Amino acid sequence: MAGAVTRAALAEVDERFPEILASTDAGVLGAELFEILHLLDREHGLRRTLSDPSASAKAKAALLGSLLEGKVSTAAATLAGEIVQRRWSSSAELTDAFEQFAVAALADAAERAGQLDQLEEDLFRFGRIIAGDTELRNALAGDLVPLERKAELVTSLLEGKVGGPTLALALEAATHPRGRSLERGLDAYGKLVATRRNRLVALVRTAVALTGDQQTRLAAALGASYGREVHLNIELDPTVLGGIAVQLGDEAIDGTIAGRLDGVRRRIA
Repeated sequence: MAGAVTRAALAEVDERFPEILASTDAGVLGAELFEILHLLDREHGLRRTLSDPSASAKAKAALLGSLLEGKVSTAAATLAGEIVQRRWSSSAELTDAFEQFAVAALADAAERAGQLDQLEEDLFRFGRIIAGDTELRNALAGDLVPLERKAELVTSLLEGKVGGPTLALALEAATHPRGRSLERGLDAYGKLVATRRNRLVALVRTAVALTGDQQTRLAAALGASYGREVHLNIELDPTVLGGIAVQLGDEAIDGTIAGRLDGVRRRIA
């Protein structure tokens, strides 16, 4: 959970973000912000300098601007300057901000193309595919596999089947995991996309596919409980035996036969 200093910084940059976003190609902006993130993740000294609260905000923006000149668009350089001029609780939260706004830009690109719902769905589905295929997961997670090979593999699996923003985020999660597994990276991106839409994401496990009407009623019931729109990611899981299990953030709602049996076993034990 971000501290008060970081939350304030994010809010300040967020105020400028729509104006900058409107002036450029959102997909290009997202890609360039990820490139800046890669630079900061590699260059520890630079990252410490740019996150130093005692350093001049204008000096930090000028330093990064000089490094980016001629390498990224004006929009990307402007947004990067906005980010580094703010105070952050840590250098990690500075780089996390670049990641968040990169994802937000790609989400906007998907929205402009009418593919925002599909973006969330495709990120979730790709994560499920990875989780269910040990050989594929090992190929994409192994340190011995070159990044170029990982990118080729992800592209071969997704190109032509998903939108450009989905492919871009899947490639990013596979080639620059930032200490996360691929599944966790995809999940994090999905949650960031949902956050930009001010809605929550619920993982629903069920033994039998839910009808469209059932999904609508479940989403409405959860939305009424949490006071926000809820997006459902539905996973068919025969181990639930009956009913549904819902995971929303840190909260679990288990209405399955398996869950009730587990509860009985725990009480007996």
